[in-house]
Amino acid sequence: MKKEKKVQWRKHGLLAAVILLITAPNAALGDSFTDALVGGKVNLDMRLRYEYVDQDNNLKDANALTLRTRLGYTTGKLKGFDAKIEMENNAPIVSDYNSGPGGNNKTEYSVVADPEATEVNQAFLGFDGIPDTPLKVGRQRIILGNARFVGNVGFRQLEQTFDAVRIDNTSIQDTTLLYSYVDNVRNIFATDEDNQSHLINIQYKGLKFGVFTGYGYLLEFPDNESNSQQTYGIRFAGDTEFSDTKLLYAAEYAKQGDYKDGNSGIDGDYWLLELGLTGYGITGKAGYEVLGSDEYSGFETPFATKHAFNGWADIFLNTPKEGLRDGYLILSGNLAEVKLKGIYHDFQADSGGADYGQELDLSATYLFLEHYTVGLIYANYNADEYGVDTQKFWAWAGLKF
Repeated sequence: MKKEKKVQWRKHGLLAAVILLITAPNAALGDSFTDALVGGKVNLDMRLRYEYVDQDNNLKDANALTLRTRLGYTTGKLKGFDAKIEMENNAPIVSDYNSGPGGNNKTEYSVVADPEATEVNQAFLGFDGIPDTPLKVGRQRIILGNARFVGNVGFRQLEQTFDAVRIDNTSIQDTTLLYSYVDNVRNIFATDEDNQSHLINIQYKGLKFGVFTGYGYLLEFPDNESNSQQTYGIRFAGDTEFSDTKLLYAAEYAKQGDYKDGNSGIDGDYWLLELGLTGYGITGKAGYEVLGSDEYSGFETPFATKHAFNGWADIFLNTPKEGLRDGYLILSGNLAEVKLKGIYHDFQADSGGADYGQELDLSATYLFLEHYTVGLIYANYNADEYGVDTQKFWAWAGLKF
């Protein structure tokens, strides 16, 4: 019964609080409330997307044509407070695909993780009345750094958002301190994941040649305690100009272990080294990322925007128990006004010496008239000792106001 009540609060409590703030003026507030209410901003984000998946297994090829609509409103300020409510809908037009856990049950098809759903995507109260310390309470989008550990999984039609309290502080020069307590994750399958997690992130930008970031992510999953984990790490990334070019660099290390009642076999390391050059409209990078092996499941990043890393074919959304080493090359630039990007990956096990496979990812994106985007993406994973050969293709058109 307590569990059911908690879920109902998540679904309705935050929404009710926001609606109350923006619709229930009283005599003391008068015109100031009205000004805040009507002086806000509407946001609209629509994306029509086709996705095709071909895998070398017994599943049927997936064909998914879906329309995602995201509509929201943010009030103006009232004594330091504001509020946001945003709804999200994903509507399948062609649904020859398996939409994933709890979805359409079309298990004869390959997975396209875009289920049919209508949901509250964001509903929060904000307050900036404390100098240099904005506060946000409710369902919200949280993206930390490059989203390697905490992100919104924005590539999928339904994004990942967090029922959380978030506090940022910039009172120390060149430094941003963040703390967030996460009570629930609304995932890309439109389901809730109970949490009692703490996110700590510190950035220092006082150096001309780069940014230092330190972090600690303590994740507790009451419905699956064995997965509870804590990760502490440090990252440095920046660039240095040389004539008409820039040298790009990044280095990162993190250590992961069990947290609360997490499995004692959780004990992995994370490494990243990246070096690149950019100039004359072209950027090239070479990188090496290691998600270490352990006795439980390999180094995991449950809150991450995983699609952005280790190949767009999404073969390694869950790290193998033997870990993952990803050596990659990236080349990007513009042809006329079209953004082009290509990535080559070579995947290996962190322990045991297995050659997992290779992947080629290609994309072309065109933004026009400021609000409209069209794009194409292709991903081709050639399996060796892990997974199956997989090809994926996306074509989309979007508008955003």
